[in-house]
Amino acid sequence: MTLRSFRPRALAAVSLTAVAALTLAACGSSDDSGSDSASGSDATRTVKTAMGDVKVKKAPQRVVVLDTAELDSALTLGVKPVGATHADVTSGFLNYLPKDQVADIEDVGQMMTPNLEAIAGLKPDLILTSKIRHGDKYAELSKIAPTVMTENTGYPWKENFQVHAEALGKEAEAKMVADGYADHVADVTKALGGKEKVAATEVNMVRFVEGADIRIYGKKNYIATILADVGLGRPAITDKAKDGFSYDVSPEKIDLADADVVFHSTYGDPKKSKETETTGSGLWKNMDAVKNGKVFAVDDQLWIQGIGYTAADKILGELHKSLVK
Repeated sequence: MTLRSFRPRALAAVSLTAVAALTLAACGSSDDSGSDSASGSDATRTVKTAMGDVKVKKAPQRVVVLDTAELDSALTLGVKPVGATHADVTSGFLNYLPKDQVADIEDVGQMMTPNLEAIAGLKPDLILTSKIRHGDKYAELSKIAPTVMTENTGYPWKENFQVHAEALGKEAEAKMVADGYADHVADVTKALGGKEKVAATEVNMVRFVEGADIRIYGKKNYIATILADVGLGRPAITDKAKDGFSYDVSPEKIDLADADVVFHSTYGDPKKSKETETTGSGLWKNMDAVKNGKVFAVDDQLWIQGIGYTAADKILGELHKSLVK
């Protein structure tokens, strides 16, 4: 398996020798359950985690991931897990991930209720997840394999990625990924007219959620970090978000989501999530963003659920396409 560069330009400045070295470093096959003591693959390193220090193999070969962020991280770094949980979507693994990259990954259950027997059956040498998702299962998971947990998911995704990279022994690749992302951010900001113009454009992210109120996303979540990296402005309503995450409203208050630009996604059935009702209402149609043609429907699996550099790169591309006219 070779390191997948989602920004080809990011690798252009690296010498062919360095690229070859990184490719070899990323060639751990998920089908190789053996060890090579001569090359030191049985040696361990200590990773600082939300649950304390954990010793992991320097070159883990059989990795199981229990959330979408960890799956994005592993694939971004050129590691194909032997097992992964699925999000609560009909497509199984999130649809923004290339089919060839998720092919043959064993589904070990729904994200919040992983099948521990199935995980153990894969004989992993590393499990990646977060405390907020599976802290209550840490003791059981640790008996199966060294388990590296970050404290949370979403907002601290870049810090979490570094933990994942350290656990996987992919720090050099992680730097290339982060540098490529920074280059892409700079490209998008420039294409949108530069920092001052971008900062003057206020953007809202709205999510229709089946079984819950409509969410106007605040400044402390995954998508907010990408908008902030580009330098886009955020309306004052975002400061009312609980814990910085979201300010929830009913369809009767959807006009509070108005901004220069509004992106919206839907989790679940459009009718049950109130998307159909809300976007057909007079309040919605009278918002300035709607009247100015600055409202864009986006994929929930990519913009909200993905949480990682591969997703972020695709989101940057969609921001560029939507806002550059």
